[in-house]
This record gives sequence, C-alpha cells and structure tokens, in this order.
Amino acid sequence: MAEQKKKIGRIEVDRELCIGAATCIALAGDVFELDGENKAVVTNPKGADDATILMAAQSCPTKAIKVFDEDGNQIYP
Repeated sequence: MAEQKKKIGRIEVDRELCIGAATCIALAGDVFELDGENKAVVTNPKGADDATILMAAQSCPTKAIKVFDEDGNQIYP
C-alpha cells in the first residue's frame, strides 16, 4: 500500500497580503469567498478536495493563503 499524503488540516488567509484577486474563489468557490473588505475568507475548509484547495492557494498572486496538514505543518507556501 502506498504511503498516503497528509491531508489538509487548516487553511489560513493572511489579510495583510490578500489583495482580493479572487483566483482562489474562481478555483474553489465552495471554500473561499470575499468579505466586506474584499479580502478572501475561508467559509468551508472541506468545500473541495485537497488538490483543488492547494491549487487555489498556489493561484494566489501574493501567496496570502497558507495551507497546513493535519499535524500543523505548513504545506504551502
């Protein structure tokens, strides 16, 4: 049996870095939305599969989305 990759445990958006580009929402609209300040927020951390969430984080032009595994280790960036 192949070693299973660690699952995403937590997603954080750095509000200082977020510029409201909304690429995360385009890729994972069930996970992220823009709030009243035009900043991304996580509304449903289980709203997409891990690969989609990671792709959404990687799409952020300012790297404002931090992704952690279940053990609390930062996966991205």
